[in-house]
Amino acid sequence: MKKAGYVVTNEEWIQRYDSIYEKARQEWKNDIIARSGGNGGDVMNFFDIYSTTPFVMPTGDPVKKPAEGENTDTAIYVLSRVAGEGADRNAASGDYYLKVDEHQMLADICTYYKNVIVVINAGGQVDLTFMDEFENIKALLVIVQPGMEGGNAFADVISGTVNPSGKLVDSWAYKYEDYPSAAGFSHNNGNVEKEFYQEGIYVGYRYFDTFGVPVRYGFGYGLSYTTFAMGDYVIEKTENNGVKVSVCVKNTGKVSGKEVVQAYVSLPGGRMEKEAHRLAAYAKTELLQPGQEQTVTLKIHVERLSSYDEEHAAWILEKGFYGVFAGNSLENAELIGGIRLDETVMLEQVKNLFTKKDELEELEQETGKTSQREAEQKAQAAEKNLTVLKMNAADFETKEIIYRENCELTDPEAMRFVDTLSIEELISLAAGDPGKAQGGNLGAAGVSVPGSAGETHRCAIEKGLASIVLADGPAGLRLMKYYHVNAGKIVQMPFEFSLEGGLFYEGPTDLPGERYYQYCTAIPVGTMLAQTWNTELIRKTGAMIGTEMEYFGITLWLAPGMNIHRNPICGRNFEYYSEDPYMAGTIAAAMTEGVQSNFGCGTTIKHFACNNQEDNRMGSDSILSERTIRELYLKGFEIAVKESQPFSIMTSYNLINGVHAANHYDLCTNVARNEWGFQGVIMTDWTTTEKDESCTASGCMRAGNDLVMPGCFGDYDNIKKELEAGTLQMEDLKACIARLVSVIWKSNQYLEK
Repeated sequence: MKKAGYVVTNEEWIQRYDSIYEKARQEWKNDIIARSGGNGGDVMNFFDIYSTTPFVMPTGDPVKKPAEGENTDTAIYVLSRVAGEGADRNAASGDYYLKVDEHQMLADICTYYKNVIVVINAGGQVDLTFMDEFENIKALLVIVQPGMEGGNAFADVISGTVNPSGKLVDSWAYKYEDYPSAAGFSHNNGNVEKEFYQEGIYVGYRYFDTFGVPVRYGFGYGLSYTTFAMGDYVIEKTENNGVKVSVCVKNTGKVSGKEVVQAYVSLPGGRMEKEAHRLAAYAKTELLQPGQEQTVTLKIHVERLSSYDEEHAAWILEKGFYGVFAGNSLENAELIGGIRLDETVMLEQVKNLFTKKDELEELEQETGKTSQREAEQKAQAAEKNLTVLKMNAADFETKEIIYRENCELTDPEAMRFVDTLSIEELISLAAGDPGKAQGGNLGAAGVSVPGSAGETHRCAIEKGLASIVLADGPAGLRLMKYYHVNAGKIVQMPFEFSLEGGLFYEGPTDLPGERYYQYCTAIPVGTMLAQTWNTELIRKTGAMIGTEMEYFGITLWLAPGMNIHRNPICGRNFEYYSEDPYMAGTIAAAMTEGVQSNFGCGTTIKHFACNNQEDNRMGSDSILSERTIRELYLKGFEIAVKESQPFSIMTSYNLINGVHAANHYDLCTNVARNEWGFQGVIMTDWTTTEKDESCTASGCMRAGNDLVMPGCFGDYDNIKKELEAGTLQMEDLKACIARLVSVIWKSNQYLEK
């Protein structure tokens, strides 16, 4: 703020807060170390306690009345929250809700200052009831967690140097209890063993919009310092039965700015009830000067209009009227035309998967409600003489999926190489190298690149197969800030050295040898990136990350995370993009395209699938219908795979309808490979096979989950034992290794051809 030309009147308070913050951090650290048995103890026990004990931001000293002569009537109040993997947040004071002293501080600020700006610096949503209480809160800025340039970006927006153009990617309810999953989510009902997705397809705006529940701020909402008008709507048919929507956007205000055009569709009634609206396409304008216009064109693919019919195991378009809406938010989207389909169409014939083992009662609309909305919109289109495109079922062809076995889904050239490997080499390549203590350095197991997450085995290097390095995310590359090289070897450091900027490390800092620094860019977290609604910007961000991967010799970035924001207190929401699968899929695809524009660099989309809570994340069973998992929780992954072919997919820790995601054949082979055509490698999340005897390395190989990470001797023993017993077939193991070989051959460990 000072760089931007502002005078900060309470620097003494801020300096005092710095010392309060540091004291709180030390107390938090000491508590975790004491409960985990001290440094040098069991790493896994330490990490479990660390990840389930999030740091609570201190409030600071009470705010005093401004001194005489303090010449400002404006105050900025920043509300910060911390969350992370391993634990969900709480709908309680100090987390989702304000603490008592935070509320008092905000009340005092609003008493002393005429104009108050509230800033939400948090990876997830918080309660905003205070917005109704204090009339002089003139602005609310949701910056999420904006990365290393966040301060400068904040000052640019506050000063008006840059006109904000972000839009929300989640619905902000009036109260937490309004979210349909609130009562049963995670620890809220005392049951973290089984998570019943009783809301079905009605997540986020699909629920609020369909059931008429008002929200404080809706999906796609966001303000600007200028105003825009949209008009001259044109909808046309395109090849492959798609729809093109053209919108003229004009800056009607006094300053330059960007706007986001959002297209939604409504689906007809029929045998299945459907959500009221669904995001189908979006695009961001260029920077428009006052009075300037731009025609924006959006393409709606026919798949965006489809629903999954469990009875016939098919993606279908039911006959009837499809409404097309456009605007700068869901709330402001107006009906601009429609599509009329003469008969029901089966787009894709698949087969029923993800069989439920538990009874599940899902939320349902009143029967006929979708048909009622359809009739109203059809009448409105006729009354306004809007364009209604005619589509004929005869113009569609049904795609029928051929399901091949795991062992059949390989590249012949890679398989020829795999046939030259010994059994010991095959088993070694199925997991990371435990000889490097990768299992003991959770999340920082790499040796070639200090602080990286892990490496593949080096057993076949003499046969020409490189070892590749994997680095964690999510907000850029996560590596050690520096390392030392002594006598030609990298000095290995304990796990604590790479955690929280070294806060938990209590070893020597005067290390032998020469110090090397690893400078990585800290980008905004996933939710913040999605709030740009700017896929071109995301591609550029990905390209930058890929460039850094090249510098450090990293092949796979363990990102982006793209699970659905099912509930606002999921601990890992910051890492994920949105409550909407289309938004998640398109942003992940753009990020992947950017990263993979650098030769031999690839992304790892994760966590596949239904990783929507963190409490008991390694044992929780996500129980949901096939329609729900296909339409919501797999759809984003499907879009990312089909649009960008990421190098890798990472499976999640949880079970899906009673089967571990890492051992789930339907998930890894039937869906990802047979239905979507995924060509890359599928890997486990770290230590997945070390926590539960029912999830094994051999189970991964049978499922088509190709790589167990970070690797432990128990994984090798399990694979060897099951090969000998005949419960794991050699052809399945070879198929998994062949897919790993295919990705390694594409990596930056080889010269670009």
